[in-house]
Amino acid sequence: MDLQKPPTGHPEQQPARQSPEGCLVVAIRLPVRIVVLVLVVPVRMVWDALVVTGRFLNDTVLRPVGRALLWVARAVFVWPVVGLWRYVLVPLGRALGWLGNVFLVVPLKWFHGYVLTPLGQALVWVYARVLTPVGHGVMWVLRGVGAVLALLGTSVFAGLAWLVRYLVVVPAVWVYARVLAPVGRAVAWLVGVVATGVGIGLYWVGRVLFVLPALALWRWVLVPVGRTLAVVGREVGQAIGHAWRVAGRISLAVGRALATLFRWIFVEPVRWAYRTVLAPVGHVVRDAVLRPVAEAARSVGRATRLALASAREAARQARADFRRLLLGEPERTRAVDRREPTARETRTLGSRTTALTKD
Repeated sequence: MDLQKPPTGHPEQQPARQSPEGCLVVAIRLPVRIVVLVLVVPVRMVWDALVVTGRFLNDTVLRPVGRALLWVARAVFVWPVVGLWRYVLVPLGRALGWLGNVFLVVPLKWFHGYVLTPLGQALVWVYARVLTPVGHGVMWVLRGVGAVLALLGTSVFAGLAWLVRYLVVVPAVWVYARVLAPVGRAVAWLVGVVATGVGIGLYWVGRVLFVLPALALWRWVLVPVGRTLAVVGREVGQAIGHAWRVAGRISLAVGRALATLFRWIFVEPVRWAYRTVLAPVGHVVRDAVLRPVAEAARSVGRATRLALASAREAARQARADFRRLLLGEPERTRAVDRREPTARETRTLGSRTTALTKD
């Protein structure tokens, strides 16, 4: 089976044929590409140098400085705010919430249950038993007065409408149909004839003075010049793209050569110094200084956590004492004796009865 055969119902598409290029295109292409290449190569090399410099600065300077600034900002601003929130504001808020519940919410509930609710029920009773019947009576009276006024208004409006119809509307319709309409038709016909003649004259004057010269200018001047400029612009664009790609390869080769030179002049000596000098010194400093300091810091942290736990326990005990001082001791539930009955009600080994089968 031929895999290259197109599916049934879809004719094989022929590749697009390129139009033949004229002598003007061939004459323009080579000098334009040479000039553009000479102009673009320095720009591309400067651009690649700026990109490499930016990446190096980002990796070696900006990112470490940003991390250090972030750590400093966290130590100076975030951690104090978190400690203030966790160990000061949260306990203070809980204490204020409890005081607000005791001294504000509970009295408001009592006032709502024993004052506002009975007062609202009394107002509802007055509205249902007194105001509603009075309102219904007033609305009945107003409805009757409105019906009388509506009847009078309807009669007066009907009389005025009859007078306006036979004194104004009927004469105006007769004047429009017999006088104004024929005069308007005659004037409209005359204006149409004049406008048609003037429009035809202006059309031919504009065509001769403006349209035909503009058409000749477009066809014999602007179109050839536009086609030439389009060819030049297309060749310049293609030349810029080609020169940018060639300049990129040149810049890449130059950059690789400079990177190799930099590595052998600077990087390799620094790497050798780091491996043979700085790394052993760093290990000694880590084992002799940093680890004891870290252990001491951990000990201080444990002591601080123990002190904070003791302070929280003391604050909790103080809140419990203050609650007992205000509300008294809570009621203790009486313990229920769940043992078996004693004395004569219990079952013994020498008897055949139990506490349930006695008597």
